[in-house]
This record gives sequence, C-alpha cells and structure tokens, in this order.
Amino acid sequence: MGGALTADLRAARRRLRHVDWVLVACTLALVAVGTAAIASATATPEQPLGLLRPRLAHVAVGLAVLAGLAAVPYRSLGEAWKLLYGLSLALLALTDLVGRTALGAQRWLAVGPVSLQPSELAKLGLVVTLAWFLSRRKEPPTRLPDLLPYLVLAGPPVLLVFLQPDLGSALAFVAVLLAMLWAAGVPRGQLAGLVAGGLLVSPLVWPLLKPYQRTRLLVFVDPSLDPLGAGYNLIQSKIAIGSGGLWGKGLFAGTQNTLQFLPMQHTDFVFSVIGEELGFVGAVGVLLLFWVFLLRVLQVASSARDAFGSYLCVGVASLVAFHVLVNVGMTVGLAPATGIPLPFLSYGGTALVTHLAGVGLVLSVAVRRPKILF
Repeated sequence: MGGALTADLRAARRRLRHVDWVLVACTLALVAVGTAAIASATATPEQPLGLLRPRLAHVAVGLAVLAGLAAVPYRSLGEAWKLLYGLSLALLALTDLVGRTALGAQRWLAVGPVSLQPSELAKLGLVVTLAWFLSRRKEPPTRLPDLLPYLVLAGPPVLLVFLQPDLGSALAFVAVLLAMLWAAGVPRGQLAGLVAGGLLVSPLVWPLLKPYQRTRLLVFVDPSLDPLGAGYNLIQSKIAIGSGGLWGKGLFAGTQNTLQFLPMQHTDFVFSVIGEELGFVGAVGVLLLFWVFLLRVLQVASSARDAFGSYLCVGVASLVAFHVLVNVGMTVGLAPATGIPLPFLSYGGTALVTHLAGVGLVLSVAVRRPKILF
C-alpha cells in the first residue's frame, strides 16, 4: 500500500512539472482584472463592494472545477460524451419550456437559489462531443456527406438556443463547429460552402428574430437610428473607451461607469469599463493576455498525445476567441450587440465556470502529453 501511494505521489509530481503555468497565469490575471472591473462597475455608496462577494464565490467554484477537470484524465470525458451531450440538450429544452426570462430572452434555469445558463454549459458539451467524434475517424472528413454527422450533432443545440432567443450563443456553436472541422482537415472550399449556405438562408431567419434583435442589427449599421434606445449602449461604450485616454481615469474613477451612463457595464460592456478606467494601455494589456492565452492553448493542442486531446484544445480556443472577438467588437462598434460575455471578465457565474472548466480540460491534456512511467 505504501509503495502504491509513493508511486501516485511521484506521478502527481511529474504531472505538476508539465502544467502550463503560463496558461494558468494568464487565466488568473484575466480573472483578477475582471473581478476588479466588476467591483468598480457595481460599487455604490450603499454597497461599496458592489457584486464583489458573489463574483468571488463564482471564482472559487470555477477554480475548483478547473482543478478537478485538470486532475481527471480527459479521455474519460470523451467516453461519457452521450451523457454530456444528452444532458446539454435536456437542460436547453427545459430552459425553453420553463426557463426564467430576463432582458427579452428565456436563457436562465433556476435550480433552487442558483440560476444557471444552460447555453454556456452546452457549448463545452458540444466541444467534447465533436472532439470525440472527430478523433474516431481514420480519415479527415473531406467530402460533404462526411460533414453530415457533425452538422446533425451541432443542429439541435443551435436551434434550441436560437429559440430562447439567443442569437449570439447560437453563432458561438457554429463558430466552434467550423473551427474544429477546419482543424480536422476539412478543405477550405467546403467550409466556405457551409458559410455561404448559411448566408443564403439568413434572409429566412430575419422574420424569426425578435423586434429588439432586428433593431440591434440595424443599429450596428447606424447607431443614430435609435440613439436613446438600442443605439444608446454603443454610443456610451465608445464614449467610455475614448475618454479613458492612454492611462485611464483609474479604478472606481470612471465617470461613464460610476454615474451609470454605461448600461450593463459589469456584463456585456465590462471591456468599456476597462477602457475608461485603465485606458488604452489597460485595454491592450487585456487583449495581449487573451492572445498569449490562445497561443498557449493551441501549443498544447499541437503537442497533445492523441487527436481527441488536440481537438478538445482547438474547441476551447475557438470558443474563447469567438467570445473575445464579438464582445470587444461590440463595445467599439465592430460587431452588433448580441449579449456575448467576455471570457473570465464579464459578471456571470455559469459563463465563468464554463470557461474555467475549458481551461481545466486544456490542462488535463497538457499534463498528460508525456508518457509517465510508473
């Protein structure tokens, strides 16, 4: 018994040596910046700490999930893909039926005192499912009929999320699917064909959008169409970021933020808070952290010991990259407002835990890259 325990400790020490500490440091830095921005964005004279306490609770849960998934062999999750995929669809369907409605969308599911957003959990579930299926193929899916199983897998969650309605998250599923198919060797022409097909049917989707969703898309083209309504968020976001200058106004000193001119400043527009209070230098610093984060995840993908681990990392990287591009683009007027959170920074327990869980999966792949001898 003592010998087995010694061997386990030895194996644990070897794995710790292979942890990607740069990835861990980037993740913790992003979480820390987000926590400070949320505290600043939600502080009031009556509640000087704002939403700091619940945010710290979310961080604690997320880090525990990260550590747990990093310790679990990632292939065991692939073998449980049916459970993960089925549970994701069940939660999404339940949300569409009895979910809590807020901000015009039925996206939240109340479980006792806890409110979950199943669409966030389903994103990671789809990553695991697609990674498992792609890794089982002996040859890359290079023909259109070969792509059908993956389209069938992605279709139900996309539809269920779209019906909530949550156009941004539905597009996140599509982005993950395309990125993972590209990593699997699908020719660019076929991927372009899928995108072109989606664009061709997009006019059929327009009548299905809610009025506020159509307004958001129109305001993206011209914010002056509704400067006091849907265009107000974008206008105030640009003012906040522009007023930050080079070094920013300092934490808790942003006027657009503290005077409540900037709506949803702790969720969708947390990057605007960073731009105003930490300035151009702080905003670029955050983007550099994301850049290094993505590079490290892709580096783990390139050195994974099997195809499943590699696809897992690509899925996590594409999920984070899509959220960053859309959210940051939204705050500066380069993308329409879709309610996509900024990974690790925006307030929201389910999104934070999901993205930290994704980091846990990447670390699980990283520590199992070398063969460990017992």
